[in-house]
Parts: sequence; structure tokens; C-alpha cells
Amino acid sequence: MSDKITPVAEKQAQESSSQNSLKDEENGQTGDLKRTLEARHLQMIAIGGTIGTGLFIGSGAAIAEAGPVGALIGFASVGVLVYSVMQSFAEMGTHLPVTGAFTSYATRFVDPSLGFAMGWIYWFSWACTFALELTAVGIIIHYWKPDVSDAMLITIFLVAITAANLLPVKFYGEFEFWLSMVKVITIVGFIIFAICIDAGAGKNGYLGFSTWKNPGPFAPYSLIEGNDALAKFAGFWAVMIKAGFSYQGTELVGVAAGETKNPRKNVPAAIRKTFYRILFFFVGSIFFIGLLVPYDNPELLSGSDDASASPFVIAAKLAGVKVIPDLINVVLLFVVISAANSNVYSGSRILVGLVNDGAAPKFLSKTWQNGVPFAAVLFTAAFGLLAYANLASTGSTVFNWLLNISGVAGFITWAAINLCHLQFMKALAAQGISRDSLPYKSWGQPFLSWFGLVFNILIIFTQGFEAFVPWNIVSFFTAYISLMLFVVLYIVHKLVTKSKFVNPKSADVRSGSLETDTTVWPEAVPTTLWQKMWAWLC
Repeated sequence: MSDKITPVAEKQAQESSSQNSLKDEENGQTGDLKRTLEARHLQMIAIGGTIGTGLFIGSGAAIAEAGPVGALIGFASVGVLVYSVMQSFAEMGTHLPVTGAFTSYATRFVDPSLGFAMGWIYWFSWACTFALELTAVGIIIHYWKPDVSDAMLITIFLVAITAANLLPVKFYGEFEFWLSMVKVITIVGFIIFAICIDAGAGKNGYLGFSTWKNPGPFAPYSLIEGNDALAKFAGFWAVMIKAGFSYQGTELVGVAAGETKNPRKNVPAAIRKTFYRILFFFVGSIFFIGLLVPYDNPELLSGSDDASASPFVIAAKLAGVKVIPDLINVVLLFVVISAANSNVYSGSRILVGLVNDGAAPKFLSKTWQNGVPFAAVLFTAAFGLLAYANLASTGSTVFNWLLNISGVAGFITWAAINLCHLQFMKALAAQGISRDSLPYKSWGQPFLSWFGLVFNILIIFTQGFEAFVPWNIVSFFTAYISLMLFVVLYIVHKLVTKSKFVNPKSADVRSGSLETDTTVWPEAVPTTLWQKMWAWLC
């Protein structure tokens, strides 16, 4: 019998190989990482990484600095900014659900040096934040047990969270799903509670919009004197910066896309649902906090990191409800554990993406048979040891500098995602690929991406305005050290590797895609009004 393969047999073999490859992409592995996360896991990973102390505690400072309406507008405005970022990512992430996500897109579509600098500063931000969350655990538990050793608490939770991230990713997804569910239930419960109190169920009777009248809808910023309008605008802008920090983590959908089942269906669905849910939780919470707590309440700026500083607790105290503080402190504990869990997960996957792009040592991509990149997990979790530095009297200064490095990393990442999408669209056009052939086509482009890029850059350069009122050299470097580090990483990589900007005609828009051609999977097209409404909601 001849060993020669006939043209028909060769075609069948290619089709079979293509189908098997597609099946592996859906249910098997991405490199050595396995696609085992489901849609509900993907949504909760993003929610868990975003809804944290920034909402449960930091929102109080936002109300105090800008007033109820100023804070509401600030959080809503940044919500629109996040929407532009997620729409930009959805189109790329659905077509190319690769490990490392946006860092890989920067390398492919813009410049390898951008991917290098963006990836490392994003990883460093999550690694430093992990140390912060470990420190916050001690503060929260001290609310009940003031004499418990901080070092012991840091050690226990450092080991526990690291161990949890070494389990198969499906266990991580399940763990994060239930932790995030606690946050969601708490916020929904608070909104229902706030409606009842505002309607007159509390000891103060009917409130309505009384806090918007007295002390007022906008608060003048304390650093600006002599110009009331400018002071109120400064308060609003300061809240926008805080809101940006609070929303950071929404992009974790992109980090987890490489380990998600059927990403072309689940990634865009998760992005839509995650954005609307987070916007509802944040804007809804800020709205009702502003109705219940006057912006001049001194407890809003107490500076504490436990339940006593939470505007949720302050609102309950003002209404005469006494059981809320302990309940909120329990929730805060879950919040911190969930955030720390997401820190290690996202940091480790970004490292794997950097390895795939040749921007990190290869040993960091080593995985166990269960698909967990144990080397990247251990390397990221090791930065939790920085939490011990905060135990010393002089260590807090170093620790705060490290945290400021992480502060602007989210805005840099968002701006880069918008830029990557603009270049992605150029690459598709240059290579004759219609955006209509993509699994997901975002609307309002390229205007939405341009809006996000310009707005993010504006915030990056103005987020440290307090250093100029009056001028303070220490505050200036504290605010802009992350931007400086990003620029240094970019320039050093550019000088060492002599990398060039990617030509749209040669940009890699196919490697890692779910199909080797531009065929669109058939989907049910909504026709009736009810079907369209349901499709929009889902």
C-alpha cells in the first residue's frame, strides 16, 4: 500500500487537526495553562478584584472631599472611562484570548518596549498591593482583638493565600466566586437598607435629599482657598482620581481570559455584565451614602482602615442601628482576603504573559500538571513579605512609596489598552481583515478608544496636583514615581533591545486566535423587542 496521502485525505486531516485545535483552545490548554474557568468565575474574578476597601472605606473620603453630587458625578464619569477601556479590550480579548492579555497586545500591535514596561509595572502594582492587603487584615482583626500579633496574622494569611493560588485554577475561581458573592450581597443589602432609612425607617425620620441641601451638593476642596468654584472643581477632580483607583481591577477579565472555557462567548458576556454590575454597585452605593451621610461628618475622614471609618457603618450609626459595625467588619475581612487572592492570581498570570513575550525569565512560566504556574505564583506571593516592613517605625515610609508606585499603574494599563485597540484596528485594516468578521465588534470605535486614551493620559499627569498646591518636592515624587519608573523601564528596554514600533501590515493578529480563518460562529440573532432587551441585559 502506498504511504502517499491523497489530496482529499490531506484536506480531511487538516480539517480534523483544525477542529481538534479549536477544541483544545475551548476546553484544553493555553500553552500549559488550562481553560477551566466558567463564565460565572470570570465575572466574579473581576468583581472581586475591583470591589474592595476603595468602596467600603475610601468612598467616605470621596463624599467628604467633593460632596454627594460631586462624588456621584466623579464615580459615574470614571465608570464611562472604564466602559471605553473594556469595550476596547473586548474586541481584542475575544479574538485573541491569550495568557498575559493586554501586555501581549502591546507587544504585538504597538511596541515590544511598551509591552515590557506595561507588564512589569502592572505586575509590580499587584505584588505591592498584596502586601497592603496582608497589612489590612491585621487592622481589621484588631477591631475585635487588639492584642493579636500583626506578624502572626501576616504569616497566616500569606501562607493561606499562597497555598490557595497553588490549587487548580478552577478551585481559585470557585473560591473567588463565593468571596465576591459576599460583597455583592452586602452592597445590595446596604442599598435596600439605605432606601428604607431615607424613606423614614431610621430614628431621624424621612431624609429625602436633605444632605444635598444642607450642607450642600458639592464640597469645596480644603487645599483651595479664595475661589469657591475652583475649590469645588478640585474636589470633584480629586474624587475622579480616587474613583479610578477604586475601579482598578475591572481589567482582570483580560488576565483570566486565557484560562476561560469558550472565551469567544464568555469573555464579551463577562465584560458586559461585569461593567454594568460594578457601575451599579459603585454609583448606587455612592448615591445612597450621599443621601444618608452629610459630607461634613468628621468620621468620614477619620483615617482608620477598619469598620469604624466605613461610610456604611457611619450611615447605620446616624440611623440608630447598632449591629452594622461588626457585620461590616466581617465583610471587610472577606473583601481583603478576596482582593489579596486576586492580587496573587493576576500578578502570576501577567508574569506568564511576559515570559511568552520574551520579557521575563523562562523559569517563571513553569507549571504543574494541574496547569498552575507555580513559579510565577511563588514569585508574586514572595512580595507579600513587604508587609513585615510596615511593622517597623521606619518601614512605613518605604512601604508608602512602594504603594504609590502601584497607584498609577492602573491608569497606565487602561491607556495602553485603548492604544493597543487603536493599533489593532489599524492592523486589521492594513491586512484586509474586516472587523465584522471578529467574534465581538465593539461600538463607537475608534472614538471610544480615543476618548479613553486621552482621558487616561490626562488623569495620569494631573493625579498629583496636590503637590503643586503648594509646591512640595516630596509629594511630587511620591505622586509621579510610578510614571517615572514606567518611562525608565520603557527607555532601558528600547536601548537594550533596539525594538521598533510594530508595522500594522506585519502585526500578529492571528497567533492564539480561536480559529485560523475569519469565520464567525453562528449565533442566534435577536429579532423581537423582548429578545433584544434580554440580549442587552445578558
